[in-house]
Amino acid sequence: MSEQLDDIRSRLETISEELADLALVHLREAVDAGEDGAGAAATERRLTRARRSIDKAAAVLGGDTS
Repeated sequence: MSEQLDDIRSRLETISEELADLALVHLREAVDAGEDGAGAAATERRLTRARRSIDKAAAVLGGDTS
């Protein structure tokens, strides 16, 4: 079971990185398109919240409860 948990934790860490990248890409595209910052910032905050939740789940599976 430990190997399965390590695999899931690793996938969660990958998803976290993807969410961080996606948030930055979204902000960059919004700036390039001249969009107002409110909508882009709201989306970035939502993606960041999701990434933090994923990070917490990965930490719990890894035994790091800090």
